[in-house]
Amino acid sequence: QVHVMESGGGSVQAGGSLRLSCEASGSTSSRRCMGWFRQAPGKEREGVAAIYTGSGNTYYADSVKGRFTISQDNAKNTVYLQMNNLKPEDTAMYYCAADPIIAKFRLLVPGAYMYWGQGTQVTVSS
Repeated sequence: QVHVMESGGGSVQAGGSLRLSCEASGSTSSRRCMGWFRQAPGKEREGVAAIYTGSGNTYYADSVKGRFTISQDNAKNTVYLQMNNLKPEDTAMYYCAADPIIAKFRLLVPGAYMYWGQGTQVTVSS
């Protein structure tokens, strides 16, 4: 069993930055894949960034490449999402997810993940 908990959301103006944190419990093997997702009102949940915790390889949605960075601190069992140059269209509930194993081509697919956090709200004003 893996538990994940997000923190760090808030309200910022366009161009600002936020760092989200995702603390995960459970065995390392159960969370080899960690991802960040977001869901805006009336829209489907979409993948933002993902990381293989063993190799450290990272993957990003085109909409956030160059602005968002996913990273990890294995000593703290925590994955971060550094979000820079935020835009109003980044406004959403952000979720962290974990899974033991996911093929690379499905890392940004919400249905591929087994364990989910409750989410943290990010609001970007223009």
